[in-house]
Amino acid sequence: MSRLGKLAIKIPNGTDVKIEGRTVTVKGPKGELKTSFLKEAKVEVVDGEIIVKVSNPENKKEKSLWGLYRALINNMVVGVNDGFEKKLEIKGVGYKMAVAGNKINFNLGFSHPIEFPLPQGISAVAEGNNLTISGIDKQLVGEIAAQIRKLRVPEPYKGKGIKYSDEVIRRKAGKAAAK
Repeated sequence: MSRLGKLAIKIPNGTDVKIEGRTVTVKGPKGELKTSFLKEAKVEVVDGEIIVKVSNPENKKEKSLWGLYRALINNMVVGVNDGFEKKLEIKGVGYKMAVAGNKINFNLGFSHPIEFPLPQGISAVAEGNNLTISGIDKQLVGEIAAQIRKLRVPEPYKGKGIKYSDEVIRRKAGKAAAK
């Protein structure tokens, strides 16, 4: 039995869940998300709760899909009501960023500035050296944050680069002075 899969998902007030065939659509105050699932999973709305079931809970593949689909649908419900966000920090002399509409302009020590376009549904706010990426789709928010971090991965000697705000960079000692 899947421990996560058997938990019911409570539907908050103001959230509408529609199940049509193998597609689940969740609509809330912040927007609408849609996902489809395989035939092994069954999704039902009962008494203001979403229940995910599988046809054969003893099958390893179906048991893993059970927890996966429950987690995906829960992330959709949380996203359309509260949203998700990732916080990034830029550290380095001369490193800076500016948000202009749906683009982020970075100066990261290269010979050229980097212009990073944001996809639809993702917003960014820059405050000093901190950047907050937010949206309703958890997977997309995490992917965009990872792509931005990849522009200049933090290096271990001085810690320069782009890192998550809660990430700890293990620092290395530099060369020892010549004797």
